[in-house]
Order: sequence, then structure tokens, then C-alpha cells
Amino acid sequence: MSHERQSMSGKSISGSFSAGDLRRMLSRLRDVMAGVGAVQGRLDKVVALIAQDLRADVCSCYVMRAGEVLELFATYGLAQKAVHQTRLRVGEGLVGEIAAHSRPLALADAWSHPQFVYRPETGEDFFRSLMGVPMIQAGRVIGVLVVQTREERPFNDWEVETLETVAMVIAELMAATQVIKREELAQQEGNATLLVRLSGEILHAGVGIGCAVMHKPHVRIGRLVADDPVTEQYRLHQALGTLREEVDKLIDTSTGEAEGSYGDILEVYRMFADDRGWINKISEVISSGLTAEAAVQKVHDDTRLRMMQINDPIIRERVQDLDDLANRLLSILAGGGLRVELPDNAILICRSIGPTELLDYDRRKLKGLVMEEGSPTMHAAVVAKALDIPVLAQVQGALSRIDALDQIVLDANAGQVILRPSEEVLEAYHAAVEARVKQKAAYAMFRDLPVVTRDGVKVSLNINAGFLLDMQGLAETNADGIGLYRTEMPFLAMPTLPDVTAQVALYKQVIDGAKGKPVTFRTLDVGGDKIAASTVSGPEDNPAMGWRSIRLTLDRPALLRQQLRAMIKATEGQVLRVMFPMIASIAEFDAAHRIFRLELDRHIRDGGKAPRTVKIGTMLEVPSLLWQLEGLCKRVDFISIGTNDLMQFMFAADRGNTRLANRYDTLSAPVLKMIRDVVRACAGAGVEVSVCGEMAGKPHDALALLAVGCRNLSMSASSIGAVRAIIRSATLRDVESFVLGALNSDDSSLRESFREFTRDRGIAAV
Repeated sequence: MSHERQSMSGKSISGSFSAGDLRRMLSRLRDVMAGVGAVQGRLDKVVALIAQDLRADVCSCYVMRAGEVLELFATYGLAQKAVHQTRLRVGEGLVGEIAAHSRPLALADAWSHPQFVYRPETGEDFFRSLMGVPMIQAGRVIGVLVVQTREERPFNDWEVETLETVAMVIAELMAATQVIKREELAQQEGNATLLVRLSGEILHAGVGIGCAVMHKPHVRIGRLVADDPVTEQYRLHQALGTLREEVDKLIDTSTGEAEGSYGDILEVYRMFADDRGWINKISEVISSGLTAEAAVQKVHDDTRLRMMQINDPIIRERVQDLDDLANRLLSILAGGGLRVELPDNAILICRSIGPTELLDYDRRKLKGLVMEEGSPTMHAAVVAKALDIPVLAQVQGALSRIDALDQIVLDANAGQVILRPSEEVLEAYHAAVEARVKQKAAYAMFRDLPVVTRDGVKVSLNINAGFLLDMQGLAETNADGIGLYRTEMPFLAMPTLPDVTAQVALYKQVIDGAKGKPVTFRTLDVGGDKIAASTVSGPEDNPAMGWRSIRLTLDRPALLRQQLRAMIKATEGQVLRVMFPMIASIAEFDAAHRIFRLELDRHIRDGGKAPRTVKIGTMLEVPSLLWQLEGLCKRVDFISIGTNDLMQFMFAADRGNTRLANRYDTLSAPVLKMIRDVVRACAGAGVEVSVCGEMAGKPHDALALLAVGCRNLSMSASSIGAVRAIIRSATLRDVESFVLGALNSDDSSLRESFREFTRDRGIAAV
């Protein structure tokens, strides 16, 4: 190594490397990759160019290969014999660490980092500092770009951002020149007609029969480096105007239809499109030398990676909304559209999908949705549920094993996708589809009939809601009210909680939509990383039992005060029911109740009209409350048992861990005895009690809850029909005799014996 090169290694590029220098470097990179000759030779020139322009002694490009292995593909500065020989697993060494977490790493002394792995064949003995960034294409890490220097060199933010921009351009160029070819993810079966089943998580039950349509939202960027940044800025703002028009059109076309009730999701989406911070970041990247398309992609990749680091799954689900927004904007810039003409019976296959992408398809022809990713609270799943489209998520291998126009069966009742179904299988599923139509018709017949057992015991059935679109379920099912309105749901996509005015508008819409039926508002049930105003020092090992819910809002009382203020104002002259979540002690309830009284007194003092009736209650989710019921019942108007959290705390079993799914059963003696004791304590104190967890929406579980004294259940709207039917078919005296007689059972579950009991007596949902 020459003395001249050594002398450059300790210098920072930030002081002398301008945006113009970056544009020139990107132009040279583009010319090299688009040139003639073998791909290897072009990559060798690229890493040499980067090292020289960034004043580094080493630049190396690692490419992701099959089996999540990073292969050294090209290097300037390390030993050439290591190219295609040095390999690191994802998570191994500093390069593997960058790939595993999809985020950059800048170290003045790389050797001192605990993840450092020494590979003698590379000859990197003399290089101390390291800066590496992930290479991302179509939302996936496809490699890692690294620079190193001999001297210890602290890299600054500008240098990291510069290398990120370079890595993004190289990733797109590599994909365009087919450096990285699609790996075969699954072996082809020996028998081409062999029936294949892929399993997944049910997000909305139902059966869809049809042909596969591949949803491919990623827009290939043809031009990366800009010749004229001013022109690119103009193109960006023109495209943003078109984007807003498209979103407005989607909102307008949904108004007045059944699906119009998911307008709140589209409104949040419109807020994303108008976000000045997002737009300004794209403009800044354009100024550095990228085209409008490349700038949108880079800012999106950066934002996506940051959001994926957040521990809370609901925030991570908002990534689909951002993907949707970026893909739509890229499509506009490319002069095309994302819409695909569907066959009459289409099953959409995708990795993930945003809500407006889904709405772009002809919903009359869409018979199902299959995703390799996805989760229940993602916006696309909520919209699909409103449209009654069966949805299966977490289907591993869907994209690699399903081809376009394949005939498939989506069985979202059993949680599976069947490829290449035989005629016999198709006949069976066509019959199942007809049966579901008949079942829905039967539930509709029961809609206006009272929820009462054969021996005259009346039961109140309510729905759980979290979006305005859920309100349509109240009318469709003729439920008695909303037993749980999750106030945090519409706001989780936003960086901060909306102000009081915006919250008042939402709560008024909910009250108006209920048309006089009771609504129970639960205050914010969020984790510490869901709202920007409530940042924590770092990720929590166990967020379900961490700084969340009432703990967060009591520590940040301004959040709770603003929300309660909005609820009080929205319900002037009407009934206000407020429920605090995650209460673990009487002291916590008292503190929350005090804040409510302060806001109510303030509202009246300022000339506001008080709600006609005020009911204050709590969720029972934390087992510690079970031994404080006597004192609690003197303070509350109602208690709602949240079985989802209560069960996972009671059995010390994370409900999101599939390995523990069969470790306990809600239909078991300890659960039913605990609920019976709560019901008795509340009855003795004259306190209303209800159950609002998933347990209430399962027909047999609901019947068992009646047997231990529950008379008020709240569930998803889709569960009302089956629960109403089983209650109307049962004689409660007989059910009580069986359930109460089994409460001393040592069996881990009463489910099978209870099913046999109901079958023997002709008790069943339709």
C-alpha cells in the first residue's frame, strides 16, 4: 500500500465530499454497472471506485446466497483469494450483524466489537475501522456493503448516509443486471399432480376456490442517478399531487357503500401522503443526486428498516401501509399503474399488501387473500374482513410454490391452502361454500330473535370494535352494544396521539354510529414504543408485561387527560362508559379515576355540559386484582374480564408463541372457577360484570361462561351468529349441572367432554 493511500485513510469525507461529489460518484457507478464485460469485472471496478471516492483502504461487497449466507463477492483492499471463498452466516460477524438487523454499523475500532469475527484468508489484519450498510432491494436485504480503513476512524452520520445511498443504487443495479438470481426455495415434488397443502394463520375465515393471481407491487426503478435535480423535484411534487387525487377518489368511491366504514383507514393513509417530514426527506435525497424514483425508494427503505426494529407488532404492521404508499408513488412516477385485471375467481397471493392496494382490485372477483406475512391488525386484513374476503397469513412458501393462474383452494376455516386440488376435493369445497352461504342465511334469520336460553335466561351479546368500520357489525348482528371500543386502534399508525379536537370528532362518530346503544370506551392500551411521545430507553424483553397501557398513561398523564377530556366532550348529555385497562392495583384505579374527576370538573367549570350518566370501570386482566375484588367493587361501576391477557398471565404462557398454543385451554376447571368467583364477588356488590376476550366469542366457551354466571359477553361481530345460535339451543340448567360438576376435574381441558355433552343434548351452533 502506498504512503499516499495510507495518508488518506484517516480523513473524514464529510468536510470535503459534497452533494455534487456524490452525484458524480453515482453517475460513474451507473456507467460501470451498465457497461460491457463480465459482471465480476464490473463489480471489481465498482468497489475500487467507492474506496477511492470515500477515501477508504477497503471496500467489499457481500451478497446474500441461499441458506442466508453472505458471500464475499467483490473487494478492493482485501486479499482477492477470499472472493467467493469467505462466507458468513446472517448474524455471524459484523457483516452478518448488519444483515441480521438491517441497519448500518460504524466502528472506529472494529476489532474490539464483541461480534467481530476474524477470517485470516481475507488479510484484514491491518484494518481497524469499519463502516457497513445493508444493501436492500424490494424490501429485502440482498447483501452488505463495507468500507474499512487502516487507522481508527470515527465515521459520522453524513458518511453513513452516503454509503447507504451508494448501497441502494448498487442493489438496484445488481438486480437489473441479474447479479442475484432467484433461488429455488422449495424442491419440486416428484409427482406433478401431488396435492400440496400449505398452512397459515387464519385472519378471516371462509373458503375461496379459484386461480392464483400474483400481487407484485414492487416497481422496478429504471433510472437511478439524476441529471437535473430541479426536474426531479418537479416530478416528485407532480406525482404527489396525483397520489392525493387517487386516495381522494378511493375515499369518495367508498362513501355510502358498506365498505365506506373503513374510511378512517383511508384518512390515516391520506395523512401519510401529506406528511411533510416524509416529503422533505425525499426532496433532500433528490438533492444528493438521485432520481425521484430512487429517492422515494431510499427514504422508504430507511423508514421501513427503522419501523421493523420497533418491538411492538402493531407498529411493525404499519410497514404494509408505508409499502403501499411508496409503491403507489413509484408507480405514478413510472407512468404506470398497479392494478391487474382479475379473472372471475381470483385468489390473491402476496408477501404482504396495503389497504389501498387491496381496494384497487375488483372486489367482486376477489375470492381470497394469501400472504406470506401479515397479522390480524394490519389494515389490509381489516379491510378484507369488512369485504368478507377469506384471508390466510403467515403461509410459508406461498410465493415460491404457487404459480400464477394455478388452481387452488383457500380453506381459511382450517388454515390451509391446497394446491392442485383433485375433482373430488373441489366438489367437497364447493359444497362447503354452499354450506357457508346457508349458515350465514340461518344466522340472519336469528338476527332479530332474543338471545335467550330454552329455559328463559336472557344474555346480552355485544361487539368489540376498534375502527369505525367495525360499527357496521352492530347493525348487521343486532348486538346490544359495544362492550369494548379500543380507542388506540385508529391512531397507531400516527407518530403522536391526535389532539383533543380530532379525538372528539372520532368519539362522536362512534356514539352516533351506535344509535343509542351503549358504548364502552377503553382508554389507551398501548406499549411504550407505539407513541412517539412515550419513548423508552430501549426495547423491552417482555413488552406484554412491561411499560404499557395504564402504566404508560399514568406516567404520562397528559395523554390520559386529553383522551378523557375528549370523551367527556363527545358524550355531553349522553351516557359515558369509560374503562381503564391493565389495572393491577386499587391504587392504580384510584389514580386514573382522580384524573377523570379532574377533567369532568374542569369541563363543567368551563361551561360544558356533563354526560347524562357516567359509568367508570376497569378491565380485569392482571391476576393481582383477583385478591383485591372486595375493595375494587366499592369503587367501580363495572368490571370487564379480558381473557386474552388474563389467560397468558395466569398460565405464564405468551399467547403469541405458537409453541405454547396447546399448553392450556380456556375451557378448563381453573379458568372457569376463577371466573365464577369473580362473578359471585361482583354480584354480591351489585357490580356489573362482563367478558370481552376471545373466550366470549367461541360458542362452547360462551356457553360455559353462562354456566358460571356470566350474562354479558362481548366479541367480534363475526362470532355473534354462532354464539347466539348455541345459546338459543341450550337449556342452561343442564349446562350448569355439567360445568359446575366438572370444576374439580384434574384434566387440563374440559373441551372434548363438553363437546360430547352438547352433542348428546342437541346443543349446537347452526
